[in-house]
Amino acid sequence: MNKLLTTLGVIVLLFLSSCGSRTGNGELVGVGQRGKWFEPKPYGMVQIPRGSFTMGPNDQDVAWALNATTKTVSVESFWMDETEITNNEYRQFVYWVRDSIARQLLGQQFEEFLIAEDDNGNPIDPPFINWDERLDWNDEEYVEILEEMYLPEHERFFRNKEIDTRKLKYQYEWVDLQQAAKKSNRYNYETGEYEGMVDDYKGGRKQIEDRSSFIMKEALNIYPDTLCWIQDFTYSYNDPWTKRYFWHPGYDDYPVVGVSWKQATAFSIWRTRFHNSALKAEGDYPVQDYRLPTESEWEYAARGGIAQNMYPWGGNYTRNDQGCFLANFKPLRGNYVDDGGLVTLPVGSYEPNEYGLYDMAGNVAEWTSGAYDESAYSFTHDMNPNYEYNALPDDPPALKRKVIRGGSWKDIGYYMQCATRTYEYQDTAKSYIGFRCVRTHLGR
Repeated sequence: MNKLLTTLGVIVLLFLSSCGSRTGNGELVGVGQRGKWFEPKPYGMVQIPRGSFTMGPNDQDVAWALNATTKTVSVESFWMDETEITNNEYRQFVYWVRDSIARQLLGQQFEEFLIAEDDNGNPIDPPFINWDERLDWNDEEYVEILEEMYLPEHERFFRNKEIDTRKLKYQYEWVDLQQAAKKSNRYNYETGEYEGMVDDYKGGRKQIEDRSSFIMKEALNIYPDTLCWIQDFTYSYNDPWTKRYFWHPGYDDYPVVGVSWKQATAFSIWRTRFHNSALKAEGDYPVQDYRLPTESEWEYAARGGIAQNMYPWGGNYTRNDQGCFLANFKPLRGNYVDDGGLVTLPVGSYEPNEYGLYDMAGNVAEWTSGAYDESAYSFTHDMNPNYEYNALPDDPPALKRKVIRGGSWKDIGYYMQCATRTYEYQDTAKSYIGFRCVRTHLGR
């Protein structure tokens, strides 16, 4: 009897499997049943719904009246950091770069720090870093190898043994989709080859050989410029912030500054790789790239869903009904402290806007992905408008300008307005410029 039941069970299974192999009796049913997928809320980010708004100054922005235009644009939904990136968050990036360099050095003598073969025994070149192997900086076997990561003795202040931050270079790659999308650079199916040329952004131009020609490789020092506090202000005693602001726990929740546009972009690329690597290890799907917001995304988010508001909090004044200032900026001539702070304050010190975003005005100005052009509103598209330009080394300075938004602790009220746009150069680090990331929303 048991034997008969087993035989019947096998027959039923074979029947069901044969039905499945016919993929819906010839009907179009797609490939696989993956189920519905909903994007989980990213930690520390808020969702900005898709929508349209009037981008640019309103009638009350007198300074813009003669030389600015407005346009109605639409923006896709995206996630945005609820606060600016903090010192503590950026240090996670710095420590990752530091540890990756250390593991590569140790891997030259201790193979357990690198993964040189895949599961099938095929060589991996260059090898992957093995992050599961414990790294003890005080291990006697490692100390001598890691010595080159520290400042040489004659450069140490007061004999303190410290990491040489000049060696903290993040090596990364990114795909230049803008150059790949050019019609002249497309793959020719008739000839079976590429025919165009690409810029490598190092001053060179090369023939496209295959898809790898669109992969751009960078090596960038990512440690913040802590001397910016002194450099930005002459005849001003700012030494304490230069010495302690970035690394001391007392400033953990303050916005990171002294970071250039290039460094902020590198952070976004690292954040994407870091998150997607974790998702891949769990067998989950990757998410969209973290990146700097476009200029239109930034303004749309700053307005908080309110039409043509002058400031992110919705009103036309920088004080509330009790006479208190609503952001960290320079409210009065020579008086920085009437709003509660002298320079930066911990992120989230003031009330958020209607979307739940903090410090969209004041504290620190913020990098966007956009290149600065005075007439950008007149030629950008009305759907997800964006103007980006990857400057070449020999380009004039005007082509290396990037848009910053939001104003900072040192700026007057005009720069707090949602529509005010200004710029800084992409390789410049300032004590009043930080950034936050966005990530395009997946699905509905």
